[in-house]
Amino acid sequence: MHFQVDPVECSEEMGRPTAPLIHLGVTLDSLHAIRIFTRVVETGSFTKAADTLDIPLATASKLVHGLEAQLRVKLLQRTTRKVTVTADGAAYYDRTVHLVRALDEINSTFGTDNARPMGKIKVDTSASIASSFIIPALPKFHERYPDIYIDLSVTDSPTHIIIENVDCAIRGGPVLDDSLVARPLGMASWTTCASPEYLARHGIPKNPAELGSHHQLVGFVSARTGKIVPATFGDGATMVQIEPNSFFGVNEGNAHLAAGLAGIGIIHSFSFKVRSYIASGQLIPILENWRPAPYPYQVVFPQNRHISQRLRLFIDWLIEIFEKLD
Repeated sequence: MHFQVDPVECSEEMGRPTAPLIHLGVTLDSLHAIRIFTRVVETGSFTKAADTLDIPLATASKLVHGLEAQLRVKLLQRTTRKVTVTADGAAYYDRTVHLVRALDEINSTFGTDNARPMGKIKVDTSASIASSFIIPALPKFHERYPDIYIDLSVTDSPTHIIIENVDCAIRGGPVLDDSLVARPLGMASWTTCASPEYLARHGIPKNPAELGSHHQLVGFVSARTGKIVPATFGDGATMVQIEPNSFFGVNEGNAHLAAGLAGIGIIHSFSFKVRSYIASGQLIPILENWRPAPYPYQVVFPQNRHISQRLRLFIDWLIEIFEKLD
């Protein structure tokens, strides 16, 4: 981006002349418009961009219109249904998004080294992780950092981190998105179990093959694909996948656990979710010699976004509390 630097007359403050000011060809409104424009590109919507920046929709639209008028190019193509980026808009985004990130980083370096961390962090995670790890530990996090506000989005459905302006998300399995940076949190082991009532009615299976024929294996439906996820078992030498055959399937972790507790069928779940229920006798572990490989969890965040002080502290805290994951 081209900046024009012109000397301007100094003003007087409290009777003394101030130092000469530097006038940039880019005004504060222009910088604000550029920030809005980058969010519109990332979200594909003026409404979502305005929401994530907490500004009125009319303001967002007006400033981007003004930016286009200043540049004398069309950056965005608007219709009643969607917003698309023009070729000029894509090129402008590529050259300005780094400016926006750099400005955020510069601003964050002033006055924060010795200041108390503050502000909002938007976090996305599943219901199981939220209820098992994050929420129980939040009181101690709040004691440590009382001025940080956690906006926790809880869903088992996939969330687009950049579009939804999420600061970080906790994800299980491999990270396939090249736009995200991942930091490992830990590995979750598996446990297969059922209620005492269910096992009294149907007996205890001796191997995974029986789950596909003589037993009700509660299905877990992928929120991403809408298909039932096969249950994987392994004894160190052999790995098998069983298609659940229950009359009931669910796409959320806590509801999947509730189905096991209700005696609907056998559940194949993460150990951290069922451990307390096994200790209380509400669930009984089975097929303990057929545990598959542990499942990896990581915290992910956009690679082209500045990591604020508060987000760094939150990620370090996540790594600390996930030491209990096994």
